[in-house]
Amino acid sequence: MTLQRCDLQALIDASPIRAIQWRVVICCFLVVMMDGFDTAAIGFIAPDIRQHWALSAADLAPLFGAGLLGLTGGALLCGPLSDRFGRKRVIEWCVAFFGLLSLVSAFSPDLQTLVILRFLTGLGLGGAMPNTITMTSEFLPARRRGALVTLMFCGFTLGSALGGIVSAQLVHSIGWQGILVLGGVLPLALFVGLLFLLPESPRWQVRHNQPQQKIAATLSRIAGEQYRNAHFYLDEPASHKGSSVGALFRGRSIVVTLMLWVVFFMSLMIIYLLSSWMPTLLNHRGIDLQHASWITAAFQIGGTLGAMLLGWMMDRLNPYWVLAVSYLLGAVCIVMIGLSESSLWIMALAIFGTGIGISGSQVGLNALSATLYPTQCRATGVSWANAVGRCGAIVGSVSGGMMMAMNLSFGALFTIIALPALICALMLVLLTLSMRVRLSVTAPGYAAVPRHSAAND
Repeated sequence: MTLQRCDLQALIDASPIRAIQWRVVICCFLVVMMDGFDTAAIGFIAPDIRQHWALSAADLAPLFGAGLLGLTGGALLCGPLSDRFGRKRVIEWCVAFFGLLSLVSAFSPDLQTLVILRFLTGLGLGGAMPNTITMTSEFLPARRRGALVTLMFCGFTLGSALGGIVSAQLVHSIGWQGILVLGGVLPLALFVGLLFLLPESPRWQVRHNQPQQKIAATLSRIAGEQYRNAHFYLDEPASHKGSSVGALFRGRSIVVTLMLWVVFFMSLMIIYLLSSWMPTLLNHRGIDLQHASWITAAFQIGGTLGAMLLGWMMDRLNPYWVLAVSYLLGAVCIVMIGLSESSLWIMALAIFGTGIGISGSQVGLNALSATLYPTQCRATGVSWANAVGRCGAIVGSVSGGMMMAMNLSFGALFTIIALPALICALMLVLLTLSMRVRLSVTAPGYAAVPRHSAAND
C-alpha cells in the first residue's frame, strides 16, 4: 500500500473550523480567564489586605511584585518545557499548580507568607497563559488564526472584568481570603476538565515524531477524513541543533525578538499599572470602591471588544500597522483620562478607549507573536516574550505606588503613562520593516509580511 505524504498545515488550512478546534479555543479561553480573574482580584482585595494587617500603600508593592515575578519565572521555565514535553501536559499541570497555590494563599498568617505564595501562584499562571496562545495558534487555519486567537485571549480581559466586579462586590462579605479560595477552586475544577477535553497539538506531535496513528486521529477530527496510511510532515526547515532558546537569537531572528520584547515590556507595563492601581487611585480621588470597580471594568470591556475588532482586522490587513495605529490611539485615550478628572462619564469613556487601544492590542500582539517562530521554538518564543512583558508588568505595578507617592497631578500622571504606548507604536512600525527582509530561520510564511496577514503559513 502506497504511503500518503500529507502536509499537516496545508490540511488544517484547507479545512473548516470543526468541533475539536472550538474545544481547544474554549479550553484555552477558560485558562486565560482564570489568569485575568486573579490579576484583577488582587487589585481589588488589596485595600482589604491593607486594612487587615494595618499596612501602608507602599507595603502592598511586594504583594503585586511577587505575583508578577512568579509570572515571569513561569513563562521563562514553561516555554522550553512545552517545546520539549508538549503543550497539553504543561498547560494542565500549570493550571493545577496555580489553583492549588491560590487556595493555600487564602490561609496565609502574615504578609510575608502571602507574598511567597503569590510568587508560587504566579509560576503556574505564567506557564499556562503563553502556552494557550501557542496551542490555539497551532490548531487553527491561517485564514482565521488572528481572529480566533484574539477571541480566545479575550478570556483574560473578561476574567479581569469579572474578577474586579466580583471581588469588589464580595470582598466585604467573604473577605480577601474568600476571594482567594474562589480563585483556587475554579482552576482546580478546570484542571479536571482539561484532562479529558484538551488534545495535544498535532504540530508538536509531528515535530517530536509521535506515532502517526495518534496524529492521524487528531487530523481526522480536524479535516473530517480518515488517514489510515498517511505520513504527516511540516513544510518548515528542520530543527537546528541546540536549544529552543538559542533559536530565538539565531541570525536575523535576534532583531525581531528584541523589538518584540520591547513592545511586550511597554504594553504590559501600562496594562498592569492601570489594572493594579486604578481602583486605589480612583478611591484616593474620592470615588468609592464599587464605582471604581465599574469604571475600571470599562478598561477590560474595551479590551475585549478591541481584541475582537483588531483580530478581524489583522486577518485582512497588515497586522503590524493595525497594532501600531491601535497603540497610538490608546496613547491619546490615556492622556484623555488625565484631562477628565471632573467628569466620571468622560473618564469611563477614555478608559474604555484605552482598553481598546492598549489591552486590545496586547491580545493581538499575543496572536501575532505565535506566527513569528517555527514549531521548534514557538512556545519558547511566545513564553519568553510574555516573560519580558511580565518584567514590564512588575515595573508598572511598583511604579504606580511610586507615582502616587510623588503627588503628581492627575493629568501629569497619565501623560507619563501614555509615553510607553507611543514606544509600542514605533517598535511595531520598525518590526514590519524588519520582517520584510527577514528570510532566514523561520518557516515559509513566518518570515515576510504577507498581503493580508502575518499568520498565513
